[in-house]
Amino acid sequence: MVAEESSDIVMEQQSKTFEDSSIESAKENIKDDGNEKAEEGVTQKGEPLHFKMVWNKTNYEVSSLGTLNSVGHMRKQIEELTGIPCKMQKIMYKGLVKDDDATLQDVKINNNAKVMVVGSTIKDIEKVKTPTPQELKQEQAAEAAATKEPLCQQKLHKKVIDKGKPDDAPPGIKGVKEKLPPFPLSGMTNKSGGKVRLTFKLELDQLWLGTKERTEKLPMTSIRNVVSEPIEGHEEYHILAIQLGPTEASRYWIYWFPAQYVDAVKNTILGKWQAF
Repeated sequence: MVAEESSDIVMEQQSKTFEDSSIESAKENIKDDGNEKAEEGVTQKGEPLHFKMVWNKTNYEVSSLGTLNSVGHMRKQIEELTGIPCKMQKIMYKGLVKDDDATLQDVKINNNAKVMVVGSTIKDIEKVKTPTPQELKQEQAAEAAATKEPLCQQKLHKKVIDKGKPDDAPPGIKGVKEKLPPFPLSGMTNKSGGKVRLTFKLELDQLWLGTKERTEKLPMTSIRNVVSEPIEGHEEYHILAIQLGPTEASRYWIYWFPAQYVDAVKNTILGKWQAF
């Protein structure tokens, strides 16, 4: 009888120990779930910071981050404020900020700092004018018919080049690389012979493509490629193409573009950013 009671006591103690263990385990799981949920958002780490973030001429006050938050955390905060996807943001603070793992303390962002952000929202990109199916078909036919001969000898471009250099074309310099000038580049022509003006709005991350009829404000992140080739006999000028869609048929051709600015245009549009 005593042995049975002793056995019951042992079993009861084991059961209680198991229950206590289960409760502690459940508490740990709840704690872990809480941490995971906290990680989903951006929690303040380190000393609190209060600084300005500027995008598209709009100032945003940021006070939810701390010195030990990472640049990646800041990107999430920027996406919440502006709608710019993290991967499409360019953060400028004493130069281009690239390391997402670095803390705000590492990149020396302090109270009252001013952080510049450039980038385009998905809605902005969707607004970009794309060629009509008929235009695409015509371009594709022209590209298919073209051989590997120089661009300036192909029928599509030769008819424009043969009209000669516009009187107001900007001076071209062969064999020299220069930064983009602080003013719009004008005097070039498009495939219709109309005048073209290029304005680089770095603070908006946009290229303004202007003609007599209208000005297209193109997010730089929507431009797929930039290609160019010197004009034979006039190597100080290039034929330049800005690709606005997924295929070569969506290229916007610009003629008599000054050779010295070609690399600067490619670097600016395709991602080799310079501080401004």
